[in-house]
Amino acid sequence: MKCIEELLTLEPFQELPQARLEWACDRAKELQLPARTTLVEEGDDPNGFFLLLKGRISITRMSEGVEMPIGQHEAPAFFGEIPVLMEAPVLVSMRTLTDCCLYQIDCCDFLTLLHECRGFERSIFRVVQQRSRGLESFIRSREKMAALGTLSAGLAHELNNPASALVRALRDVVPTIRELERMNLTYGQQNPDPKHTQDWQDTRDRGYDAILNQTVDAMTLSDREDELLDWLEGYGVNDAWKLTEPLAAAGTEISALERLTERWRDNPTELRDMGVRWLALSFDMMSMLNNGLRGADRIAELVGSMKSYSHLDRGAQQFVDVHDGLEDTLKLFSYKLKHGIKVCRKYDRTLPKILAYGSELNQVWTNLIDNAIDAMDEKGVLEILTCRDRNYVRVEIVDSGSGIPPEIQCRIFEPFFTTKDMGKGSGLGLDAVNRIVTNRHQGTVTLTSNPGQTRLIVCLPIPDKT
Repeated sequence: MKCIEELLTLEPFQELPQARLEWACDRAKELQLPARTTLVEEGDDPNGFFLLLKGRISITRMSEGVEMPIGQHEAPAFFGEIPVLMEAPVLVSMRTLTDCCLYQIDCCDFLTLLHECRGFERSIFRVVQQRSRGLESFIRSREKMAALGTLSAGLAHELNNPASALVRALRDVVPTIRELERMNLTYGQQNPDPKHTQDWQDTRDRGYDAILNQTVDAMTLSDREDELLDWLEGYGVNDAWKLTEPLAAAGTEISALERLTERWRDNPTELRDMGVRWLALSFDMMSMLNNGLRGADRIAELVGSMKSYSHLDRGAQQFVDVHDGLEDTLKLFSYKLKHGIKVCRKYDRTLPKILAYGSELNQVWTNLIDNAIDAMDEKGVLEILTCRDRNYVRVEIVDSGSGIPPEIQCRIFEPFFTTKDMGKGSGLGLDAVNRIVTNRHQGTVTLTSNPGQTRLIVCLPIPDKT
């Protein structure tokens, strides 16, 4: 019988007795499919166990909205056993690459064969194990790359503003210095009064302090700009509006300008308003340098956070402060947090350091915080709490999202199970959290969830003092 001969080309069916081979053939449905036919779609309910007798079939999975190729089946082969055994939606999509000939065995009939023949069962489960490991490995690699891409995009976004400020400062400061040098030379040729010169310098130095310490508030700044503009225009300064902002930022008083310029009011030369321009230009340069310095500090802070996050310069296992990892992760997610999420920290800073795999622990915080942000649709309250719970450090990450339905809460740590829309989640994020916390750190991770509050609790053991 041709059907039996075709079944025997597949190893599991070689374990079946003749009667069961005939029984399987009686129930198998033959399919002749042309190339580019969709056989199963990711997310569909299982629709049977398939035997590929001729042709090739592609295997794909959605990842962040992109259909990614995972592999191929080439005849003779079988597939479809995993969703049937898991009683879960299909994890991948399959499409014919060539004209294909298949047999389709109903889910119940496949389970009957599986339960009645131990050899058939062992052979199937060996393949299930291999395929599950391969699929998990592929998706974990994709997930790590996606997480790296998310953090890289966030880091690039956060670096853009301080880097731009630094570039602007360095670009504009050189012509400013040259103009100040020219003014100083011109002033020095006027046989200046040392006491008057010192008065100008003292005013400049007080302005520098105001700029560096940001002692002028926004409301005062706006009012002072208007007052300075009126005075400068009354004094006869050309393009007076260009000078008001730096003078106001330095806290310059009109009475000081009156005193400093009194002896030059009737001077027909450049000296008449050069002093005011010199002050404004000096303050402008100091503001540029201060902004550039703040930009450089921010860049150093972000790079330091990324370096600390990845633990590139440390051993695999070390004593770590969980607060450092949480803060590094929050900094790298700040571009997602700043527009609609309020972060509330309730830290117990007296907690001892724990012995941990730092980079893996940061993966835990990354997955949990990223999930919390997604659950709130990037709007809401993110709470992070730490405390001591007997001999454990307890970390709670709480979001104000819609919550997880009670009927699926027991499944959230299962591999490939996800509450996100198809293609937006691999179902391995919380599985990875669970493995890292429980297997690598001998800790625990638990969930409580109600509408408006989902709480993930991670407990990590405090090392004995020996």
